[in-house]
Amino acid sequence: MAAGLKFAGEGTSLSINFLPNAVYEPRACIRLTLAAAMKYDFPLKRIIFEFTESEKLDTGHLLNILRSYRAMGFQTAIDDFGSGYAGLGLLAKFQPDLVKIDMDLIRDIDTDGVKRRILSHTLNMLKDLGIRVICEGIETVAEFEVLRDMGVELMQGYFLGRPSLGAVTAPVWPHARPAENRSCA
Repeated sequence: MAAGLKFAGEGTSLSINFLPNAVYEPRACIRLTLAAAMKYDFPLKRIIFEFTESEKLDTGHLLNILRSYRAMGFQTAIDDFGSGYAGLGLLAKFQPDLVKIDMDLIRDIDTDGVKRRILSHTLNMLKDLGIRVICEGIETVAEFEVLRDMGVELMQGYFLGRPSLGAVTAPVWPHARPAENRSCA
C-alpha cells in the first residue's frame, strides 16, 4: 500500500487503526510498519496511528504507545471521538495530532441545535489545544454546509466520496501475513 501511496501525491497520508490492547510493546510491534515505510521511502510523518476510544482502555498503556509512536516520527489520532470511554480525560493527559469527531455527533447537525452547540465548543477546545479535526460521516449537503460554516476544514463521509483506494494500485505491505501479524501494527 505504501508503494502506491508514494505516487498518490505529496499530501497523501496513511492512517493505520490499531487496538491498544493488542500492542504489547510499541517498538517491537511497529517494526513491520517501519520496514515497509523505509523500503518504499514513505515519510513517517505522513503515517497516522489512530485508535478508537470505543473500548475500555488501560490509559497508562495507551499513553506509552502514543508517546512512543510520536517519538518515532508518526502522527497520532483519536478516532470516533465523543462515542466512547476516553474522551476529555485522555485529552487532558495526551494531545494527539488529530481528532476524528464521531459521526453520531455529525448526523443531522443541520437540524439539531444541541449537536451544533456541542460541536462548536468541541472545535474551539481542540483548536485551543492545537489539535486538527476531521468530522466523520457527512452524508448530506446540509451537513456539509453547516460544518463548512463552522470552520471545519477536514471532512469525510459518503457525501464527499465512498471509501476507495483510488490511485493506490499496489497491493498491501510486502510479505505481511495478516494471521501472523494481527497483534502488531
